[in-house]
Amino acid sequence: MKKVVALLLLLAVASATRAQIAGMSTLAILDMPASTRSAGLGFDFLSVYGNDITLAFNNPSLITPALNNQLSLGYVNVFSGANFGSVIYGHNFKHLGAFTFGLQFGSYGRFDGYDQYDQPTGKFSAADYVMVIGWGHAVDDNVSIGANFKPVISHYEAYTAVALGFDLAATWMSDNKAFAATLMGRNIGAQLLTFNGSTESLPFELSVAGSYKLQDAPFRLFFAVNDIQKWNLAYDDPLNPTSTTDPFTGVVSKPSDFARTLDNIGRHLAVGVELTIRNSIFLRMGYSYRQMVEMKAADRFNTSGFSFGLGITVKGFELCYSRNNYHLSQAPNYISVSTSLDRFFH
Repeated sequence: MKKVVALLLLLAVASATRAQIAGMSTLAILDMPASTRSAGLGFDFLSVYGNDITLAFNNPSLITPALNNQLSLGYVNVFSGANFGSVIYGHNFKHLGAFTFGLQFGSYGRFDGYDQYDQPTGKFSAADYVMVIGWGHAVDDNVSIGANFKPVISHYEAYTAVALGFDLAATWMSDNKAFAATLMGRNIGAQLLTFNGSTESLPFELSVAGSYKLQDAPFRLFFAVNDIQKWNLAYDDPLNPTSTTDPFTGVVSKPSDFARTLDNIGRHLAVGVELTIRNSIFLRMGYSYRQMVEMKAADRFNTSGFSFGLGITVKGFELCYSRNNYHLSQAPNYISVSTSLDRFFH
C-alpha cells in the first residue's frame, strides 16, 4: 500500500505543476487512444477487469501476467488522408514482472512546400511516433499499479521534436470484479528537443475512470471524470462569444454563474455503456458533453460527442470497430484485431 500512496502523491505534484486545456499543448498524438474499445465508449482509458491488452496499453495498472504473448494491431482512418496505427505486445518476465511494448504512430500525409517568396520547395511529410513500454504490478487482490514510459518523436518537414512522457496509474477493484476505478496521471514529462527552440507542455491530464456491472445484467456502465487538475475547461471563442451586447441599450447578456458551473461540470464528465451478447458480441456507446459543445456546428444538429463500437470474438481473435463523431463532417474509424500468440505455438 505504501507504493500506492507514493504514486498518488506523485500524481498530485504533477497535477499542480502541469495544468492546461486541450489544444494548448504540443504532441497531441499522446491524447489519441490506441484502444478501439476505449474509442467506442469515448474514453481516453478504461478501468475494467479483464485481460485486454489494448486497455492495458492506455492504462498500465491493468497490465497482468495473463497478457503474456498477446498481440494487437490497430488502425485509425482520421481526416483528409491522415492515418494512425498501433502495434501492442505483452510479455511476462519471470523476475521483472508483466510488461507491454507498443508503437503508436500518426502519419498526416504529404504536403506541398513553399518558401517565404511563395516558391515551391517540393513535397514534405509529417508524422508522430510514440514508443510505449508499460509495467504493471498487483499490490494485493484489490489494488494494482502501473507505469508507462513513452519516448515521442515528432517530425514535420525539416523540424523535429523529441519528448519523454510517463503515465502513472492506480486501480482498485471490488472482490467480485464488478466495480473498478482508476486514478491516472497521463503524459507527465517534457520536451527534450523542440521544433523552434520554444518549449511547449505535454498534454498532461489527471483523470478518474471507472466501471460497474450490475448483477446478472448483460451490460456494464462506464464513467470518467477528466482533467480534474483544472476546473475551467471552457474556451471563449472571440469569433463566437458566449456574451452579447445590446446595440441600443449597451446591456451585456451572458450565461449565469449557475449555468457556467453546470457547463464546466459537464465538460469534465463522460459516460458509456457496453452490452454483452453471449460473451462473444459487444455493443458499445459513449457520450462526451465536452466534445459536443466544442465541436458542434452552429444552428445544425449533429452527433458530435457521441461514439459507438462493435466487438466480436471468433476462434481466439477479437475484432473491434469503433466510430467517434468529432464533427459534423468527419469521424475517425477505428479497427483492431487482437489474439494470443500462444495459439500458434501449442
